[in-house]
Amino acid sequence: MRLHHRLATILVAAASLLTLPARAAEGFAPDVPGAADHPLIKRFNGSWLAGQRVSDWDAAAVPAAPEFQKADKYKFKDLIELEGKITRLLYVAPRGKSALEVWRNYEQALNAAGFKKRFACERDCSDLYFAWSRQLDPTKGFTWAKGDLDTPTGSRYSLTSALSFDQGRMLVGTLGKPGQEATVLLYTSLAANATTGLVATYLQVVEPKAMATGQVTVDPAALQAGLAAEGRVTLTGLFFDTGKTELKPESKAQLDAMAELLKSQPALKAWIVGHTDNVGPFDANEKLSLARAQAVVAALTAAPYKVDGKRLTARGLASLAPLAGNGDDAGRARNRRVELVAQ
Repeated sequence: MRLHHRLATILVAAASLLTLPARAAEGFAPDVPGAADHPLIKRFNGSWLAGQRVSDWDAAAVPAAPEFQKADKYKFKDLIELEGKITRLLYVAPRGKSALEVWRNYEQALNAAGFKKRFACERDCSDLYFAWSRQLDPTKGFTWAKGDLDTPTGSRYSLTSALSFDQGRMLVGTLGKPGQEATVLLYTSLAANATTGLVATYLQVVEPKAMATGQVTVDPAALQAGLAAEGRVTLTGLFFDTGKTELKPESKAQLDAMAELLKSQPALKAWIVGHTDNVGPFDANEKLSLARAQAVVAALTAAPYKVDGKRLTARGLASLAPLAGNGDDAGRARNRRVELVAQ
């Protein structure tokens, strides 16, 4: 979806340093082929766009606060789960610029555009960096430019090591109108280490965007085949907003198929079972998974389907029965589901 055009104008005007680079003078190789700055946030002047990953629609997580789990200081206590268009960019600033100078320029430009800060870390952020890099793997799936991080003495470091804990700073917040905010994560650090004389900047922008629907045909026969083979089937056509329990309108095709299956199998009784990932407190996830299952039962027993309520029972298992690991976005997305289980 489109974010307010005025934001982009302010961001460009607010900091003249955040403009397109003249890389040749700095000795950088060309940018990642086909890569470009995000329309909302231009790069620090002279920077090299060294890595990029853009997902037209996917899931992402950002730390909700710089707080960690008691049992593991390298896992965040709370994450914000997001879906939409995700742009991830990694820049390398020209040699001679300090990490603080790069940080302040991005910070000032964002603030001038009406940025709403959720949290910032400017000192002693090494634990934050290690939790972020280990739990969320920020550069996973990146396409990288050709070249390396060169030092004045001739040593070289891979671009994949550009982000570091050294002088690391993180900022998380939102840009845009209520209900249309883009979530921004900014991280700057020395690139690899102090010997490079370079600064790395990581920028992640998650823009709210409706998922394209109608791409999967829900077949009642396929539901029956799944029940016959495994006694359960994942209902991939049910959609909820993050953290919400109301079924979205695009769930209708899946509900139609379920109702048709139940009509064709009058003796079938089923559990409707909600599942979540392991992000957040277990008790909250248990309530969420149950409430989503109950929403499905409520939809099927109401008009126009009017399935006998005695045939359906809702249960919520939170994160107790994962299909995949919860260590990355893809695994967590698989684990957030509702299943139809034959009684």
